[in-house]
Amino acid sequence: MQEFLIAAKPDLQAAREGWLKSLAGERRLSTSTVDAYERDTRQFLQFLTGHNGGPPGISDIRDLRPADLRGYLASRRADGAGARTLGRGLAGVRSLLRFLERQGLVNAAGSTALRAPKQPKSLPKPLTAIDAKRVVSAGEQLAEEPWIAARNAAVLTLLYGSGLRISEALNLSGTELASPSDTVLRITGKGGKTRLVPVLPVALQAVAEYRKLCPYHLAAEGALFRGARGGQLDPAIIQREMRKMRSALNLPDTATPHALRHSFATHLLGRGGDLRTIQELLGHASLSTTQIYTGVDTARLLEIYDAAHPRA
Repeated sequence: MQEFLIAAKPDLQAAREGWLKSLAGERRLSTSTVDAYERDTRQFLQFLTGHNGGPPGISDIRDLRPADLRGYLASRRADGAGARTLGRGLAGVRSLLRFLERQGLVNAAGSTALRAPKQPKSLPKPLTAIDAKRVVSAGEQLAEEPWIAARNAAVLTLLYGSGLRISEALNLSGTELASPSDTVLRITGKGGKTRLVPVLPVALQAVAEYRKLCPYHLAAEGALFRGARGGQLDPAIIQREMRKMRSALNLPDTATPHALRHSFATHLLGRGGDLRTIQELLGHASLSTTQIYTGVDTARLLEIYDAAHPRA
């Protein structure tokens, strides 16, 4: 795209500067977000300069039509911008137009009527089976206090062994998983949806070890997993421990507590697990949500194929 020294007339330039200041001051958006919006709207104004044959002013954008915005997106796509970049660019333009509309300067209906580019679904990024086993191992935990190390191992084992969300694991009550016969958990997940999930013997053993070492009384009215001061364990603590383990075990940045839930589903599917059963275990309302893991497994198979086939 051709660059122009003057991207807009003074009235629109001034209004845009006011909008950018409001993003940083009133809305307290991060510097990187404001910078991205500045860049996106500058590119939009440059497009309009070429589209209209001169720098645009407020009068030129007063009644922008969806066709004008589609032309902008098409030009960005021709320059190699992907769907995420286009979506963010449209969001910036819409924000600017809504700001001007509140001041009675433009009509933002045209931008609202335009549908944003469809975003590609990103595949979950599970850990390998070997790395997942290392993460949940009691011997790999980095906490110095033995009971905290046992606690972390128990929580992570439930995420990987039963596919729990971190909030679901930390909401377990003090009386749950108290006996070797407690091999099934009744979990209430998103939207109040209840499901039954099996608990592996290794997870029961990890929780039992934590119970034995925990210095706090684990009563029915309290949480099973406790913080250092005895209150309910904060998810941020487990997320922080996972970051430490990434560094210590040389794991990818995608190795998060939630990645263990992805690993649970992906590894089950890779071992022949039924998609409907995995849907029930994860508590997904729709099978289409679970089907994303078939893409992960297919991608893994293709990687193996490319690496191992003599003619690949």
